[in-house]
Amino acid sequence: MRTVEVFADVLCPFTHAGLRTLVDRRDRHGLTEPHLRIRAWPLELINGKPLDPHHVEAEISALRASVRPDLFAGFSVDAFPTTSMAAFAVTAAADRTGDSVLIEQVGLALRNAVFEEGLDIGRPEVVEEIAGRFGLQPLDAEATSTAVRADWDEGRTRGVVGSPHFFTEDGGSWFCPSLAISRDDVGNFVIAWKGDTEAFVDHVFG
Repeated sequence: MRTVEVFADVLCPFTHAGLRTLVDRRDRHGLTEPHLRIRAWPLELINGKPLDPHHVEAEISALRASVRPDLFAGFSVDAFPTTSMAAFAVTAAADRTGDSVLIEQVGLALRNAVFEEGLDIGRPEVVEEIAGRFGLQPLDAEATSTAVRADWDEGRTRGVVGSPHFFTEDGGSWFCPSLAISRDDVGNFVIAWKGDTEAFVDHVFG
């Protein structure tokens, strides 16, 4: 079964938009693969602090205004998680199964929970309910840290730039391939589809 690897943070709005765009395009073409093996790129650890919900809100406002007005309907600053590690405990458990379909479904479900349902996936009881839907038990804190840091180390070795970074089976490497992200003169985010977005999508599904 064909897969595309994605190194990404579970709380990154650009990842949510990118993953959903690929899945939507796959569905539109009536395809069942490739599936997305979503690996951890833990911005909380990389930056040494949790993501700022107000910063994320600004990114989401730009995404909704320009490229995906249909997403992020349930985002809430007040419910935004203060940690990604509880969610990574579930994604790491899914990755241990080696089931590419399950790995993708779990990754998408967690992102839908925070961005579409307004749930705090930093709370263990919230992620435990999501894990239960897939017959999974979240890893404990030590095992989660080991798994996340292993992905982080591998990502650095493979040249991951940030979240999301895609790798195709033929050796293709693409950082945030769909979105051109900049700021205007007063510091507001400006987001647009990249000119080579279609080339990336064709590469994935070709």
